[in-house]
Amino acid sequence: MAAKALKVTGPRLSPVRLEDLTDDPAPDFQRGERYDGVRYSRAAADGLELSGADFAECEFQGVSFNDAQLRGATFRDCILAELYAPVFTAARSTWRDVQLENPRLGSAELYESGWQSVRIDGGKLDFLNLRGAKLTDVLISDCIINELDLGSAAATRVTLKNCTIGTLDLTGARLKDFDLRGTDFRTISGLGSLAGVVIDDYQLSLLAPLLAAHLGVVVL
Repeated sequence: MAAKALKVTGPRLSPVRLEDLTDDPAPDFQRGERYDGVRYSRAAADGLELSGADFAECEFQGVSFNDAQLRGATFRDCILAELYAPVFTAARSTWRDVQLENPRLGSAELYESGWQSVRIDGGKLDFLNLRGAKLTDVLISDCIINELDLGSAAATRVTLKNCTIGTLDLTGARLKDFDLRGTDFRTISGLGSLAGVVIDDYQLSLLAPLLAAHLGVVVL
């Protein structure tokens, strides 16, 4: 009997379409406030206390959030292009139907956040902390990530396509349809949590010595 072909389910994404936006050239961002249907261009929110802020159907073009406090903030149906922040602090934030284009982030603290239908296209992130996060339907493509921490995260239908990752930490992660094919990585920790990861033949050859060491296998 022929073996049944395995099927990988990719992220279910719909493009974010924004219409009839209001331009705000000098935004006055405040903690816990809601912002709906606004376009922000080249604005600076550096160092602001924005915990609990709610952004719905907003577009950000070249906005800087360096060292802003976005703990518990919500981004829904938003496009963020050229987002800039050497320090990006958004723990326990919510991201739903969001498109990030060419972000430039240093340390991105997004632990215990919730991502649903999120796309990141291009850009560079030095450290992306998604420890304990819940990710559903996420596509990250053509992105450079020096360190990606998914420890204890739950990730379903997540694809990293044509990315370059230095260190990938999957310790304690719960993964399903987590597709790494076509992505380069230097090392992976948390090899005991690889169930649910999809890789190609070349990546398997890279993982072989790590898996052998993890299992205590001696290769002569």
